[in-house]
Amino acid sequence: MTKDTDIKEAVRERYAAAAQQVEKAAPASCCGPSASGCCGSTGTEKDVVSRDLYTIDEMSELPEAAVLASLGCGNPTALAELNPGEAVLDLGSGGGIDVLLSARRVGETGKAYGVDMTDEMLELARRNQEEAGVGNAEFLKGSIEEVPLPDNSVDVVISNCVINLSTDKDAVLREAFRVLRPGGRFAVSDIVIQGRLPEEVRRNMEAWAGCVAGALHEDEYRAKLAAAGFTDIDVEVTRSYDGEEVRELAQEFGLEVKDSWLEEGRLCSAFVRARRPE
Repeated sequence: MTKDTDIKEAVRERYAAAAQQVEKAAPASCCGPSASGCCGSTGTEKDVVSRDLYTIDEMSELPEAAVLASLGCGNPTALAELNPGEAVLDLGSGGGIDVLLSARRVGETGKAYGVDMTDEMLELARRNQEEAGVGNAEFLKGSIEEVPLPDNSVDVVISNCVINLSTDKDAVLREAFRVLRPGGRFAVSDIVIQGRLPEEVRRNMEAWAGCVAGALHEDEYRAKLAAAGFTDIDVEVTRSYDGEEVRELAQEFGLEVKDSWLEEGRLCSAFVRARRPE
């Protein structure tokens, strides 16, 4: 197996464990079997990255399992400013929270798709859809590097703290561009780096599967979007994590944060926006 394949399998296993945890009605933190993982935390509360992303009104209209399985670092459904009648695709849809919210926003004349590679998450998302009574959503099995939709098929591509997990982000962005219609919008929440992430963190597979080691520098994100053909590119940092928060995250991956790391770089949540030209 290649390193990329190993990382992909580690990500799949972590998200499968998260889905199974929700199935048992245990409190889900980010993405791990012991309430740790995708951005890391222990205990029953949401971790420093995943907490407080959705409004009370948004959560009240969804099944509890969809809320418990929310593993993101932002709220792309609010970022995307969805309109009635639009078609939306969520890359790495997990338990379905952003697909179900999107389906409500685009209305009966619109459609919301979710693509995910993890069977356990797809099963959970489809049950959440049935419980929510949402008819204009569809969950597809596939990878975000090879989206199972035709060219020019959606108006908006969203994603929530997933693109950073891919080992081939260029392929992900090319696929997003391909499935968007001319004039379509790319609006994702993701983890980005400012400064430099130490190589010893990059080599740690647990940290990669937990959405830290695979994060792009904000300038590299812009460059890759431009290379894929996007215009109107904007990376807006919405939160920078302080030293105590970074240490809390790193502890979940067995990493000891050195003071020099905090001087060299910062871990941030960001809104990433772009557009496919008309």
